[in-house]
Formats: sequence, structure tokens, C-alpha cells
Amino acid sequence: MAWFYLFLAGLMEVGWAIGLKYTDGFTRFWPSLLTSVAIIASMIFLALALRTLPMGTAYAIWTGIGTIGTVAFGILLFNEPSDVLRLACIGLILAGIIGLKFVSGL
Repeated sequence: MAWFYLFLAGLMEVGWAIGLKYTDGFTRFWPSLLTSVAIIASMIFLALALRTLPMGTAYAIWTGIGTIGTVAFGILLFNEPSDVLRLACIGLILAGIIGLKFVSGL
């Protein structure tokens, strides 16, 4: 169950990171509210995952999921660059997440 919580925490991190773009510096009510809810949910799910998973592993995977998701949505929604070198670096982050999952043995 801890890995599921960690995955949800990562998805919520993507949500709040993308949500920040829509808050306009927290001057827009609904985007700010939804972003705040996603931040809180992300922290709660991360805390639940940390009951079982090692802190360093969980934190690295949480931020990795957030990074990959935020980059993907940045490319899709905001026309951010998607050059080969950038995507290769994101691939390295994905490889790190997969590697940490396999070596954790949990």
C-alpha cells in the first residue's frame, strides 16, 4: 500500500506544480484553492508512504514522479521545449525511479 500512496503523492505533486501556473501568484481563488488542496494531499500521501518506505527512497521517487509529470504537462500545456537532450535527462530520472523501486526490496 505504501507504494500506492507514494504514487498518489507524486500525482498530487504534479497537480500542484501545474496548478501554480494557473494561480497567477495566488491571486485567482479557484486555482489557488485547488493547488492548495493538491499540496496538502501530496504531503498526506507522502507521510502515509513514509510509514513503511525509507525516507530517502520515498522522497527521491516522489520528486521524480513530480518532475517527470510536470515536465510532460509543461510540454503539452505550455509549449515548453521537448528537445532530445531534455527528454534524455528526464529518461534518466525515470531510470532512477525504476532502479530505486527494484533495489528497495519493499
